[in-house]
Amino acid sequence: MSFYFVQFLTGLASAASLFLVASGLSIIFGVTRIVNFAHGAFYMLGAYVAFTLTERLSGALGFWGGIVAAALIVAVLGVLVEMVLLRRIYKSPELFQLLATFGLTLMVEDLVVLIWGPDDLVGRRAPGFRGAVDFFGQNVPTYDLFLIVLGPVVLGALWLLFRRTRWGVLVRAATQDRDMVAALGVNQKWLFTSVFAVGVFLAALGGALQIPRDAVHHAMDLRIIVDVFVVVVIGGLGSITGAFVAAVLVSELNAFGILIFPKISIILVFLVMAAVLIVRPWGLFGKPEAAARKTPGLTVRPWRPLTTNERFAMLAVLIVAAALPLVGGNYALTVGAEIVIFVIFASSLHFLMSVGGLASFGHAAYFGLGAYGVAFLAKAAGLPMIVCLLLGPLLGLLGAAVFGFFAVQLSGVYFAMLTLAFAQIVWSIAFQWVAVTGGDNGILGVWPAAWAAGPKSFYWLSLGIATLVVAALRVIVFSPFGYALRATRDSGLRSEAIGIDGKRVQWTAFVIAGTVAGVGGALFAYLKGSVFPDSLGISLSVDALVMVLLGGVETVSGAVVGAIVFKALNIWLVSQTDLSKLVLGAVIVLIVVAFPKGIVGMLETIRTRRQSPSPKPAILASRIESAE
Repeated sequence: MSFYFVQFLTGLASAASLFLVASGLSIIFGVTRIVNFAHGAFYMLGAYVAFTLTERLSGALGFWGGIVAAALIVAVLGVLVEMVLLRRIYKSPELFQLLATFGLTLMVEDLVVLIWGPDDLVGRRAPGFRGAVDFFGQNVPTYDLFLIVLGPVVLGALWLLFRRTRWGVLVRAATQDRDMVAALGVNQKWLFTSVFAVGVFLAALGGALQIPRDAVHHAMDLRIIVDVFVVVVIGGLGSITGAFVAAVLVSELNAFGILIFPKISIILVFLVMAAVLIVRPWGLFGKPEAAARKTPGLTVRPWRPLTTNERFAMLAVLIVAAALPLVGGNYALTVGAEIVIFVIFASSLHFLMSVGGLASFGHAAYFGLGAYGVAFLAKAAGLPMIVCLLLGPLLGLLGAAVFGFFAVQLSGVYFAMLTLAFAQIVWSIAFQWVAVTGGDNGILGVWPAAWAAGPKSFYWLSLGIATLVVAALRVIVFSPFGYALRATRDSGLRSEAIGIDGKRVQWTAFVIAGTVAGVGGALFAYLKGSVFPDSLGISLSVDALVMVLLGGVETVSGAVVGAIVFKALNIWLVSQTDLSKLVLGAVIVLIVVAFPKGIVGMLETIRTRRQSPSPKPAILASRIESAE
């Protein structure tokens, strides 16, 4: 019994740090509506800066002075980020915000390695809290007891700040109605900046306080951000009390899950998150939000026959792609096959987003399920490659059918968070169900049949399937079903008034997108000859979002162009520099800020402007005279 009591105290200590980070994210989202993926990066920076200050300037600042100074320094950096980057995308859809802050996260990961090196850094113990206290024969570190007390103290301080100060009243008012606050003469820019500074300070303080407990390393950001998103969603976006309760709940589930449910310990928190979103989408302590900003959708003209020039252009592209094996070596063909596979993956998400207006943050789940489906059939059942390619994606279809049924009941950021929760559940199962999936060791030996084993044969096979998939999705986009889906996206009430079952249409689109992603995953399993849980991971889902944004959400062919450019750039950067994440992150941020329509969208805009006839001088003169 004493062991479980100590485990409970350990969970409470972890909850304190988690609450600090989650409360900062909750405050930021509550006012600015920014889905800040970079919040984990500020947490990591707080730990690194605190390590430097407590080791190098301990004589001048002391340990606790170094902790506070680190949080303040990172808060200043957060203010600069808000002023330079985030102010430009406050009114953008959540997708653009997520990708911009994800790009910032990639940049920070390489910068900390460049400054502090790749090795883990072990900080010193906190002065005055280096011993342990005996509880029923079990030792509990005094620093853990300090954190347990700190959590409620910070909660109380935040309550006083938001309830007893004029600034807090303005922040709460902005959470309810930002436009009304602006109409009353409040400077929204500086209000948002101050809120962001407080949120980043709390995140950095949470990271700084971890250095006596854990080693500081460059993967801290991604490790913490998923748990923080879970806490914020369960507690309710914008609710500090909800963040505290959810942090305790999540930390205790992590502490006891490994003891009571060792085989599903990782899944527990995501199951709770999914259950809360299904039953109460705005969280335990949150309030229903106003309609979310819509994901940009397809705005092209209705179906029309391709012009002669367009047909020749498409034929030329296919001929060039098909001719690659005649001039490229085995490495080029392997890279080409991988790019073609990701064209399929990106096209599936692009269909869901552009036509359906549904931005999934966990689309890799269906890609990975297709890969595992092929692996199960090939290794366990020993079926031929053709049969595996036909049946393997059905696992992705099944996952999309089950998860999509619940996901389409929500919208906006809640839809995105639920898809993320489902994806993490699938990843957790693949990671922990070692007897079936091989766990972290994966499933090896998933090799293609002899007729497709050569690089040339497999490339042509992948190119042929990708061509059929992209063509099929284009037909669906301009079919009656595609128009019904677009109508539901643009106005759910109007589409329902004319007899369209919007939820059923969206669910069908979700299933189609999941199945197509499964096709890409099936080919990917044969390309790599193995399947690992990474094919279900959040980073792959974000890669797909980047591909779609890079090509252009509001275009038909944006996913194809985006996938080709992103994968080629990613592979080339990895081979050319050790700072590939820094460059790639900068490219992502530049695209979101400067080219939100993507490559294809930008080219179409330029072409439209050139084709638009400029007013004749005589007409301009007459207009000027009439104006005078």
